[in-house]
Amino acid sequence: MEPLLVGLDVGTTTSKAVVFTTDGRPVSEGKAVTPWVTTAHGAEMDARALLASAREALRLAVGAAPPGPVVAVGVTSMGESGVLLNGRGEPLAPVIAWHDTRDGTEVADLTAALGEDQFAARTGLPLRGQWSLTKHRWLLAHHPQTKEAVRRLNVAEWIVRGLGGEESAEQSLASRTGWFDLNARDWWSEALEWSGADRSLMPDLVTSGTPLGTVSESVGIERLTGAVFTVCGHDHQAATVGAGASGPGDELDSCGTAEALVRTVPAGVIDTAAVGALAKAGITVGWHVLADHWCLLGGTQGGLALQRVLKLLGRTSVDVAALDRVALTREPRDLVVSGVDDEALHISGIAGGVDPADLWRAALEAVTAQADQVHSAMSAVVGSHKALVVTGGWSRSQALLEVKRRVLGPLRTPDVPEAGARGAALLAGIAAGVYAGPEQFPPVEQQA
Repeated sequence: MEPLLVGLDVGTTTSKAVVFTTDGRPVSEGKAVTPWVTTAHGAEMDARALLASAREALRLAVGAAPPGPVVAVGVTSMGESGVLLNGRGEPLAPVIAWHDTRDGTEVADLTAALGEDQFAARTGLPLRGQWSLTKHRWLLAHHPQTKEAVRRLNVAEWIVRGLGGEESAEQSLASRTGWFDLNARDWWSEALEWSGADRSLMPDLVTSGTPLGTVSESVGIERLTGAVFTVCGHDHQAATVGAGASGPGDELDSCGTAEALVRTVPAGVIDTAAVGALAKAGITVGWHVLADHWCLLGGTQGGLALQRVLKLLGRTSVDVAALDRVALTREPRDLVVSGVDDEALHISGIAGGVDPADLWRAALEAVTAQADQVHSAMSAVVGSHKALVVTGGWSRSQALLEVKRRVLGPLRTPDVPEAGARGAALLAGIAAGVYAGPEQFPPVEQQA
């Protein structure tokens, strides 16, 4: 029987587990909701509930898979959020959402203590309220029991550890914490000290595809028992692998609720001044899921903006195809949508004769223009892209793809429903010895 690989993508909305053959073909999948709760402080969840959600997605996927041994499981996840454990391996505090804004005071303190320019130069990150270190300092102040922590894990690392694997600090997730020195590829002592963290909290650093033990029998999913585990890093970067968009000159445009543009470059090709310029444009530079590579990642809220416009029009996602068909026949008018990344959209130029398709076309133009700003800032530093690969739920909008072609040039849409999970499964194949390296990964069928 043919061996099988499992990729688990623990995302902001759901955990998605997909079973693949070794030629990269999906054969089954399972999903479970990410169990966020809203509190007086913001969005958080119980680490055990997150683990249960991931286990359920795996159970559903493996339960629907055809016969064959499952040889490896790769886990990719959202970044920035983390889990603090005591000496018995028990979570000490809630997992704070990466987008939670409770740490505003800590961000201001960090700015005063280390400064935006130094922070960007050392970490490759713009100084804002997204990274792990400010939320860690908030937890120490508001959950005194966290001072007992002996280990800190990112989300994918926690899932692997919770299902019987070994503890690790994967390099792409480490790069999203604010504690990691980009050029030294090591923990930044000054940032650790500022946040109240200690180097001993951090496990050994690894790259994606490193074997990290096997799935425990106690997980309760018989077909997974004994499968090799690996952490596959940040989900957007795993998606570049799954979509076949991590080669020289490739650019991934992941169009979900948040739109992310990702470039893969050899480590060290960007100097400190360029890293700082990218940070000022809101673009991060960090270590990639692929060894010896850096990742440039810039995002917008384009998908969320399109959802808001649909709601304004009284439409839902099932109406997108009909709106697209009419919008493609319209030329841009004086109608303008702005504020894509703001809390509220702004619409101007409404006049007689404007209908829903006109507003939809204007919204598509606006989110594409916002993405083009990120794209242009990246290209100014690392050169023009050679191939634009578009994935994610909004890549099903034919009108959006047409606007992107006009603004950004030719593009391809891979025939991969869950690029992050596929990337995780392929990297798991390295851990299990199915592939010697990324050069042996099966190709992706692309649509022009």
